[in-house]
Amino acid sequence: MCGIWALFGSDECLSVQCLSAMKIAHRGPDAFRFENVNGFTNCCFGFHRLAIVDQLYGMQPLRVKKFPYLWLCYNGEIYNFKKLEKDFGFEYQTLVDGEVILHLYSEHGIEKTASLLDGVFAFVLLDTSSRKVYLGRDSYGVRPLFRLLTDDGFLAVCSEAKGLIDLKHSMTSCPKVDPFPPGHCEVFDLKPSGKVTSVERIKFHNFRDEPVHAAYDTLGKLQPGTDRETVKRNICLLFENAVRKRLMAHRRIGCLLSGGLDSSLVAATLIKLMKERNMQYPLQTFAVGMEDSPDLLAARKVALHIGSEHHEIMFDPEEGIQAVDEVIFSLETYDITTVRASVGMYVISKYIRKKTDSVVIFSGEGSDELTQGYIYFHKAPSAEEAAEDSERLLRELYMFDVLRADRTTAAHGLELRVPFLDHRFTAYYLSLPPELRIPKNGIEKYLLREAFEDSNLLPKDILWRPKEAFSDGLTSVKKSWFAMLQEHIEQQVDDIVLEKAAENFPFNPPKTKEGYFYRQIFEKYFPGRAGWLTHYWMPRWISATDPSARTLKHYKPDSNK
Repeated sequence: MCGIWALFGSDECLSVQCLSAMKIAHRGPDAFRFENVNGFTNCCFGFHRLAIVDQLYGMQPLRVKKFPYLWLCYNGEIYNFKKLEKDFGFEYQTLVDGEVILHLYSEHGIEKTASLLDGVFAFVLLDTSSRKVYLGRDSYGVRPLFRLLTDDGFLAVCSEAKGLIDLKHSMTSCPKVDPFPPGHCEVFDLKPSGKVTSVERIKFHNFRDEPVHAAYDTLGKLQPGTDRETVKRNICLLFENAVRKRLMAHRRIGCLLSGGLDSSLVAATLIKLMKERNMQYPLQTFAVGMEDSPDLLAARKVALHIGSEHHEIMFDPEEGIQAVDEVIFSLETYDITTVRASVGMYVISKYIRKKTDSVVIFSGEGSDELTQGYIYFHKAPSAEEAAEDSERLLRELYMFDVLRADRTTAAHGLELRVPFLDHRFTAYYLSLPPELRIPKNGIEKYLLREAFEDSNLLPKDILWRPKEAFSDGLTSVKKSWFAMLQEHIEQQVDDIVLEKAAENFPFNPPKTKEGYFYRQIFEKYFPGRAGWLTHYWMPRWISATDPSARTLKHYKPDSNK
């Protein structure tokens, strides 16, 4: 996890503009560099580094002697950089995985470069020889990227929006700052005058583009066919490989562990692979909750089963309520379920940074969207409509769960890794017939659970544990985080104010007091930026004003007893 920032076409004093780059310092606590581009007085880069690989020579903007005309700032991990080195005969000058972007671009151009990258990334590439600037972001938007482009030719780029909204160049009081779309590259011309114009935007490497039955590195080939046993073996094979490739790190690895299916599978697979590699430290796992919370009890059971060094962080609801303000500032969103679910993750990330030496943090994000894990999928009218909604959720991840996971960890200088969003794993899962992927026997993620049933990775009651609403798992079935928030917000927002919500906030007007409460805080920090969120996350196929699973009849909060 790093923070990237760049300006092109600015006539303002760059040393003053540098103050904006410092707003994302939390993303890279190990080092900072601010550098002007030689011969281009109106271009500069800022970089906050979290040193994960090549701690000696990994500083950015990255430049190598072979390509003195190329400048690269990127945030992410390219998991197949060694394979690309072998396939194309590249000779790297550093140990930094991102160096492969320079070699690929030099030989094959930007579109093929982006399509060959297996990983998560957001990058800014400047080619001074052709006077081109390129932006790119991975297919799911796991790594964030925002850009600002004015009519008079000023381009600014940053990992988070807060590094752009107060730039002094802007001719308007509210310049348009947009999230850069996942799975795209954009090409800009840098004119001799120093001004910038957008040339084209290219869509690349969608999650459906991976070959379904391609070779998978050292693991051989997937077995063809869609009979259930073959599918189950392939799911296990691809998931294990997704975790394996993400072990690439020179810093200690940890894992969030809620005790739910997704994080438990990640943690158990990590333990297995770390033992195979004889890694010299135990896996640290982290759970947050109140003493009697279902998540904490389930995570404790998983940790004992897999043998991790387990940490329990006691959740204080009052502390959580007090943290909502800074959580919204970190998230840059007012989406109800995103804010509500982020508080626990923010608290646990803060603990990890202060109390442990784990820096690379694995998590289970993406599984609910991919494997139809949300409880509302029980309401799907057909398998085909469920499959369509699964893909919609994946396309929108960058506004919701991926955003939450990135910002809450990055706020405390941690690097997030999400194996469920591996391109090859997701491509295979989405290629399966829709009827294989729907809930079965009243249980969501049935196929995923069934695939690992004979693996002994997890206790059977954890493997088949019904999905818990986050707000219930964090605290108690008797009184959930959801209920505690409502009690507090009831005192902060009265009925009359809520009735005028559409007048005060005509775009995405909040329909509940909780939504109004979050929106007020968001507007305090980011006035006029409500468009960053195109719509609230809500369950489908029902009439709901709140995203909580408690609104669904299928949900039984005491089902884990």
